[in-house]
Amino acid sequence: MTFLRELLAAILGVFISFMIMFLVLIAIGSVIGSSFVDDGSVVVKKNSVLVLKLEDLIKDYAPKSDDPIAQILGLEEKKIGLNSILNAIDNAKYDDDIIGLSIESLMIQGGMAQVQEIRDKIYEFKESGKFVTAFADVYEQKNYYLSSIADSIYVNPEGLIDFRGLSGEVLFFKDFQEKYGIKMEVIRHGKYKSAVEPFLASEMSEANREQTEAFLNSIWSEMISDIDESRKVEVEEINHIADELLARTPDLAIENKMITGKMYKDEYVKILKELGGLSENAAIYAVSVKNYIDSGKGRIINKASDKIAVIYAQGDIMYGKGDESYIGPELIIESLKKARKSKDIKAIVLRVNSPGGSALASDMIWREIEVTKEDKPVVVSMGNFAASGGYYISCNANKILADPTTITGSIGVFGMVPNMSEFADRIGINAEQVGTNKRSMNYSLFEPMTDDFYNVTKEGIERVYHSFVTKVADGRNMTFEQVDSIAQGRVWTGVQALENGLVDELGGLEDAIKVAADLVDIDEYKVRSYPDYKKEFKDMVSGPFGSVKQHILEDEIGIENVKIYNRIQQFGDWKGLQTRLPFLLEIR
Repeated sequence: MTFLRELLAAILGVFISFMIMFLVLIAIGSVIGSSFVDDGSVVVKKNSVLVLKLEDLIKDYAPKSDDPIAQILGLEEKKIGLNSILNAIDNAKYDDDIIGLSIESLMIQGGMAQVQEIRDKIYEFKESGKFVTAFADVYEQKNYYLSSIADSIYVNPEGLIDFRGLSGEVLFFKDFQEKYGIKMEVIRHGKYKSAVEPFLASEMSEANREQTEAFLNSIWSEMISDIDESRKVEVEEINHIADELLARTPDLAIENKMITGKMYKDEYVKILKELGGLSENAAIYAVSVKNYIDSGKGRIINKASDKIAVIYAQGDIMYGKGDESYIGPELIIESLKKARKSKDIKAIVLRVNSPGGSALASDMIWREIEVTKEDKPVVVSMGNFAASGGYYISCNANKILADPTTITGSIGVFGMVPNMSEFADRIGINAEQVGTNKRSMNYSLFEPMTDDFYNVTKEGIERVYHSFVTKVADGRNMTFEQVDSIAQGRVWTGVQALENGLVDELGGLEDAIKVAADLVDIDEYKVRSYPDYKKEFKDMVSGPFGSVKQHILEDEIGIENVKIYNRIQQFGDWKGLQTRLPFLLEIR
């Protein structure tokens, strides 16, 4: 008993100490109050090189938290907005203090469409006549693709270039389910709706293999075409280099014209000085894109009164409010209403970066776009993903633009519920339900799925699929049969979607904003970003994706493993019928 009392006293003491420290921090925060803002203390000196490392998670939209406690405790997610990156590079093009741009990325935490938009913006930067060069200790494929836009590419003499072509891996759980008696019951429409295939089979179906090979080849073709243009190496030769791993060492990569040379970082600094026309003893400064943004120079400033609203819809689509990590109809509908009612906002761009999710939530957003179009044009810009539910909320826009490497389509529906009746039998658990009516009993985790439950759910899936296809047909001026022939859950890239009529043009976010401006015939305009995210302090430390928990997991098991953990956690949030992409496939 004495030991227990001492143990409890020690625990209580630690808890009280923590609370005192916490209250002190709150007091500090209250003193700082709203004056805790970016004061532009980062100074960009003359003869600076803009350094692009892209170490943080790239989100289409990543506004900073205005919570001083979150900033003090480091609870903010390590992120950077694509819009901010593009603006920074655009401004650096005309900044006399910036003499060039250096790409020094290792692992890029962003999707292929985001990387392509950054790459296109660097191409525009080169038009200024300023140098663009690249250095890395190691190049993985996405980083090499970005770096290939540079005038010269260097690697550490002991480094390597991983250039082998794209691949994807899918885990299948059917045998696991049968072995342990715990499984997912699946009902679907769409022969390509492979989001649920891992629970139905032990290997990839021919339909899924067909679509996967098609979109991987489409993305790869886009990549090597761009590399061909930048490096002046023929497409056939690039494929040969990938097939035979002829860039695996610095010497081989140099021999095959994939890079310019090999050197250490201190030698690379001398190259930067030479490219900037500076003497060997002259001072040269590095400014990261993040610091450049913080300096105030990374912001687009103009005095136009007209505005284009950009509403960012990023993440899974789930019923509820929504935040930076998932799309909820409440926040998107609120943003559409604000933009619609504002006299200064003349047109709206919906930036979609979503693999889909709840069919109900998607339909609610679709409806608000219908209402909004009656007052102002809506243009959709597709990012890394705009598939299934992501396409649902895009299909009725006045114009749809996609990046060439965007993953879109996946027009299909499924329902999925867990079942562990076999496992329950094995361990001696029996569930009994009593109800007042024929169908009053709920679906049971511990009983086999009944034919009645299956048939009712299947009926709902067919109804949602028919509604989905009809809405796409109306939005795209196609017949039901035309849409159905390219639907069935099949995934397309932006290039393929242009060919089959699911999108109108290829282009990035800035292209979509220009299209929106053209629709209302304005030349000068500001961009107003939505939604206005307000994250409570408690939300940062709680929930499956709370920042504290996220940081601890990343430190303990690594970022890649955290991605898998987060995806498993999200299975529990798949409530109701789903219009969702098979995006558990990891492209690398």
